[in-house]
Amino acid sequence: MSLATAAAAAPAAGMKVYQASEMTPAQLQEFTARPRVDFTSILSSVEPIVEDVKRRGDAAVKELTAKFDRVQLQETCTPIQELPEPELDAETRQAFDVAYENIRAFHRAQQSAPLEVETMPGVRCRRVARPINAVGLYVPGGTAVLPSSALMLAVPAALAGCETIVLATPPRPDGSITPEVLYCARKAGATHVLRAGGAQAVAAMAWGTQSCPKVDKIFGPGNQYVTAAKMLLQNSEAMIAIDMPAGPSEVLVIADAGANHTHVALDLLSQAEHGPDSQAVLVALPGVDVEAIQQEVEHQCSLLPRAEMTRRALSHSCIVQVGSREEAAQFSNRYAPEHLIVNVDDAESWLPLLNNAGSVFLGRWTPESVGDYASGTNHVLPTYGYARMYSGVSLESFQKKMTVQSLTYEGLQLLGPTVARMAAVEGLDAHKRAVTLRLGLGH
Repeated sequence: MSLATAAAAAPAAGMKVYQASEMTPAQLQEFTARPRVDFTSILSSVEPIVEDVKRRGDAAVKELTAKFDRVQLQETCTPIQELPEPELDAETRQAFDVAYENIRAFHRAQQSAPLEVETMPGVRCRRVARPINAVGLYVPGGTAVLPSSALMLAVPAALAGCETIVLATPPRPDGSITPEVLYCARKAGATHVLRAGGAQAVAAMAWGTQSCPKVDKIFGPGNQYVTAAKMLLQNSEAMIAIDMPAGPSEVLVIADAGANHTHVALDLLSQAEHGPDSQAVLVALPGVDVEAIQQEVEHQCSLLPRAEMTRRALSHSCIVQVGSREEAAQFSNRYAPEHLIVNVDDAESWLPLLNNAGSVFLGRWTPESVGDYASGTNHVLPTYGYARMYSGVSLESFQKKMTVQSLTYEGLQLLGPTVARMAAVEGLDAHKRAVTLRLGLGH
């Protein structure tokens, strides 16, 4: 019984409550599993789209956009400098400018000097970073327009030095780009804008079309069709990489008795409102008034414009009561949330206990919203439990690392016998002779 399955029986008035202490390790493991997505049927829909774009390029993108988005495109992909400067009100422009500066400052600080080590006299080893030449950035535009994602992806791409930065986003009904997305894309350094969404956008960036440059790596969140297209194309002749596996948005909130009920409720709702398949989990420490938080969640939800969708997400969200902070941390690490909010006294002391999370929000005054928009950290994060082994998007996501070694003659004299002997053990004689003949030790 997964968390999503178990919580589906939750009453409309609140999220269902469970006791962590009453579960066996096996039950906890199953309880924290995400609902499995049947990609077989999704891939059967996505594969013809991918192949059509490969074969017909822009013509396929236009036809598919008319079919799925009911938009007639005149152009598909355009160099961003050819697009008019978008008009935004001063308050909106200033908000994006602040976010841009913070995101840029945090990601610029991730730049590191080349690593250099002399492993033995005359043997120098280095590790240097180089930008990925061409990257594709997917910015969703379905149930919500996300200009913040344009900043989160284009800022580190530009800082890394990527030469071609294609930003794909679904067009508006008239075929234009949402002004806020275009403003952020221009400011952050995107070079091209692709007016397309869904699997056809991913395919256009992966294969390249008459107007869209082919990219080497594709980033960004999206629905199941976008995710399926990324997964399909990374194992195809398109030869692309992707940022990470993706699933529905999620948050886990750890709260103690001193946590403000309204703050906790809104932190849970801030992820639930993303979509009906989102998950919100509250881990309640001793003394938390669970019933009061349930009531506050329902009250705050009723005030939201997206209340109906949010309630659907809450139907498979729940509250887990624990007896100690160690138990809370253990449950959180097992769940491995995309977003982890620690709304407790002395939240900083919890950090050494936390190992698996996309992004962590410590303390009473750190809502998840700040990371989604403007604190400076990146909001493109591993979901679906992948925080156990994946990191969120960073400057390094847009780079690859090369190792470099250079030896002097004296260095090869020292190291050569070791290499020659190991090559002989493995039966690779050319490897051995490449060393010994340099040193005049063989014929």
